[in-house]
Amino acid sequence: MSSAAAVIERCAELGLRLAIAESLTGGMLCATLVGVPGASRVVSGGVIAYDTAIKASLLGVSQERLSVYGPVDAEVAKQMAAGVRRTCAVAGVPAQLGISTTGVAGPDPDPQTGQPVGTVWVGLSLGEMTKAILVDVAPGSRQQIREATVIAAINAAQELLTHPDFSS
Repeated sequence: MSSAAAVIERCAELGLRLAIAESLTGGMLCATLVGVPGASRVVSGGVIAYDTAIKASLLGVSQERLSVYGPVDAEVAKQMAAGVRRTCAVAGVPAQLGISTTGVAGPDPDPQTGQPVGTVWVGLSLGEMTKAILVDVAPGSRQQIREATVIAAINAAQELLTHPDFSS
């Protein structure tokens, strides 16, 4: 079973709805997850918040945070993951799990902060818990960085869902 399939299956087992917020991956993460047969049981939706303003207006990321730290930031990743749960609510019920990606795919550094190519954050939000993971992305092309980010996000979600604290 692929990691994406494992995430979908585990969400189904736990009765969790999933929502995805993406920046640098531009829909690749959501496409990978919905490519799994049975994904419709758990995936509520996804938001491509490529422009920084969309992160604030659609996902509820703090405009002040974005102005000071830019979009490639741990707290921004966490706020994206929490915000997409609300944005992708079904029948007024937010998704239980939010996953987000934000980073610099290149070829140039982040224009706002100068962060180098390959700086990537994955955000996770489950229940009252939110966390951000700095992804160790090997140097590579824009496409390779985006693909590595998708893999890292899926692996992080899989690890979170199989952690004993979230089994019940």
